[in-house]
Amino acid sequence: MPSDERSEKQAAAQQAVDILHEISTILNCHLDRRTLSICISMIENGVNPEALATVVKELRKEGQEVQMQKLEAARRR
Repeated sequence: MPSDERSEKQAAAQQAVDILHEISTILNCHLDRRTLSICISMIENGVNPEALATVVKELRKEGQEVQMQKLEAARRR
């Protein structure tokens, strides 16, 4: 692939991530650009978007539970 074509594709991909990040921010999804890029890549490679959203929600929930447990443990000390 010629360098110019590669640069154009990278610029278009970056613009798409920027737009999706803005949408994510408006919707309070709390996804940074890196995480959003990974999710986009996974979807482009055939991962079901609904299943991915479910996994992200579950991981967040578990992460919050771990944080709560850490806070409780710190209070007990």
